Amino acid sequence: MFPISILLTNGKRLEDTIFSGVASLIKSGMTGIAIIIFTASIIVPVAKILGLGFILFCIHTRNRIYQRFEMKLYGIVQWIGKWSMMDLFVIALMVALIDRGQILDFTPGPGAVAFGLVVVLTMLAAESLDSRLIWDKNE
Repeated sequence: MFPISILLTNGKRLEDTIFSGVASLIKSGMTGIAIIIFTASIIVPVAKILGLGFILFCIHTRNRIYQRFEMKLYGIVQWIGKWSMMDLFVIALMVALIDRGQILDFTPGPGAVAFGLVVVLTMLAAESLDSRLIWDKNE
């Protein structure tokens, strides 16, 4: 929803959200890169939030059916969390490489800040979850 990047070129301001960036990559024939960005920017964060929500729901309801699945899901959420920083790394590289003053200027938009917060908060949530709670619910 929020622009993740703002590009000023020749006096024109171009704001791109993640969806508009993916759409423009597909229109320019870069479908592979568009799939990677869509996966890393949309699917991975949503999957992390849903995965953590499912684990917390099962812990709260003391559901004993999915314990092995919960542990595998917890491992996946922790592992994939580190790769979520890739988008922020790309934005940082773009700012460093494209900023050319009056002719061309690239700045991160408010969507980059929101995305960064989601990445950091989901990483902290995964790290602070005590996995022993999944097995302790048997008692």
